[in-house]
Amino acid sequence: MSKTAVCAAVVAAGLSALGVAACGSSNNNSADEDQITTAINAAAVSGDPSACTKYQTQRFVEQTSSGTGEAAVRSCEKDASDSVANKVDVTDISVDGDNATAKAEVTGSIFDGQTLDIGLVKENGTWKLDQFKGFENFDKASFVAAFPQEIVKGGGATAQGISCLKTQIEAASAQEIENSFVNNDQGFFNKVFGTCGKYFKGG
Repeated sequence: MSKTAVCAAVVAAGLSALGVAACGSSNNNSADEDQITTAINAAAVSGDPSACTKYQTQRFVEQTSSGTGEAAVRSCEKDASDSVANKVDVTDISVDGDNATAKAEVTGSIFDGQTLDIGLVKENGTWKLDQFKGFENFDKASFVAAFPQEIVKGGGATAQGISCLKTQIEAASAQEIENSFVNNDQGFFNKVFGTCGKYFKGG
């Protein structure tokens, strides 16, 4: 989940120590719930490039990374270390055959304070993230606070640059911001960094 980088991504086997919680209906198979929780954590938290193919479908990789086909996979693997979250709580798992949905409540990183709606499919016995369906009650104020802080971590940020980013994000509609992630629409990011890039070192 590089940029959504959803979501972009989430759970390798050892990540249960992060305190991920899984909840679902009584009709769900507990093994499915455990595997879904593992998949979401591998994609979103682990930072492991192998999660791009092990726990994400090609559809999901192309939705949340740059390019298509193998180029999207390489982009996902390259950006894997920029994890979507420090921690995710996986809730509201609903399984219908080889399809499922779940919610991922994010702590840390660009989606801090947001709840992501995720669609999953089972491929060859393994649950994989298949679609970032959107945000559950998108919190624009949290995004305005979190996004510039993630840019600061990347280095090269100036006070003017951060101020410019906040101004541009606050001026954008919540729908415009959501579309940039759900539909991989680069227009929002191009506008923000096209306006503010001059204030960053090397910009």
